[in-house]
Amino acid sequence: MFDNLSERLTKTLKNLTGKGRINEDNIKETLREVRMALLEADVALPVVKDFVETVKQKSIGMDVMTSLSPGQVFIKIVNEQLTLAMGGENDSLNLSAQPPAVILMAGLQGAGKTTSVAKLAKYLIERQKKKVLVVSADVYRPAAIKQLEALSVEVGCDFFPSNLDQKPVDIAEAAIKHAKQKFIDVVIVDTAGRLAIDEDMMMEIKQLHQAINPIETLFVVDAMTGQDAANTAQAFNQALPLTGVILTKIDGDARGGAALSIRQITGKPIKFMGVGEKIEALEPFYPDRIASRILGMGDVLSLIEDVERKVDKKKAEQIAQKVMKGKGFDLEDFRVQLIQMKNMGGLAGVVGKLPGMAQAPNAKQAAAGEKNMMQMEVIINSMTRQEKTFPKIIKGSRKRRIAEGSGTQIQDVNRLLKQFDQMQKMMKKISGKGGLQRMMRGMKGMGPSGGGMMPPFGR
Repeated sequence: MFDNLSERLTKTLKNLTGKGRINEDNIKETLREVRMALLEADVALPVVKDFVETVKQKSIGMDVMTSLSPGQVFIKIVNEQLTLAMGGENDSLNLSAQPPAVILMAGLQGAGKTTSVAKLAKYLIERQKKKVLVVSADVYRPAAIKQLEALSVEVGCDFFPSNLDQKPVDIAEAAIKHAKQKFIDVVIVDTAGRLAIDEDMMMEIKQLHQAINPIETLFVVDAMTGQDAANTAQAFNQALPLTGVILTKIDGDARGGAALSIRQITGKPIKFMGVGEKIEALEPFYPDRIASRILGMGDVLSLIEDVERKVDKKKAEQIAQKVMKGKGFDLEDFRVQLIQMKNMGGLAGVVGKLPGMAQAPNAKQAAAGEKNMMQMEVIINSMTRQEKTFPKIIKGSRKRRIAEGSGTQIQDVNRLLKQFDQMQKMMKKISGKGGLQRMMRGMKGMGPSGGGMMPPFGR
């Protein structure tokens, strides 16, 4: 996400490197480039004007701290202003209500609202240990009710049935009554997609809101619509007392205009962002972490949280101990690493959060990388235990058998063995003194385009 903006800003901010002092002359060109980068990212013009002016006022005449170059001082200022533009800090859900806490979801059709209901339910179940009930008050689209029912099974939350003959208010009130009887913590009410200019539909959701008095009213909007997302959210906010925004499809948003415009235009915080199609692909929105990603500083905190939640620590520890003791790294260990990587959102999900790797693989590269990883896993699954433990025995006839068993070509098997050999050499370096530091220095050349793999998740 934010690929274009990140690339433009990181290149632009290098212009000030080596300057002894930041002044209006040497900052003028840089600010012009920053302004163009933000406009090309489809950030709303008022937001761009305020941003550039604030950065200018904070930068001009500032003495450079002893340990930092002027360029680094300027980057720090830009980072702080990006963070403030997006809200400053994470604004978490407010669930401090007499159970059940009711969350009303609103938005345009096609924004990913129903999927976001399920993702939010999963988030609340897994990370906040809540008992969740979902209900659809979309009486215009039969498929929406069926879709939510199917998703509720996948997520593991309760589902309250509804049908097209009912009124949205009656559906929601019945679901809340049921939730009270079953001691459910949170009720998430899905609604029909509607346009702010559709007076009848807006009146309907106003009446629904008034009847159930939700503690959270979240607007779901597609990040790929850019600053239009902010304008649409503002139109809805004038009709409904929104408490926050869920920004969907952010993994496909190479510009970033929506994320950088919504808070300033609507005054409402972005509470969550959808970062993929998978049901677990919903993350709390942290403005400071997003600003760091945009400027190529990585997002180590989110990466650590991903590791804590999604990596099998026992297996990771076993591999780490094995490597550190110099006992080697075999293809079964490699297969485990591929699975761990997949659980963490794949190559793009990891690389984009690493410091110094601002140019994470784009959508096409990421897709190629994911396909390559899946293929490698299938090839390893077609090997015998002996072949996984002693890869050097894999010669002509064995390669043919493995290729046939995995539905691949012999050159695919050869490519896997070459990549495994690279990983094995890396593991040997890690086991030596200062090995981890050497490995980190060499990581920039690794990725789907270079044919390399990421390091293992150990200690």
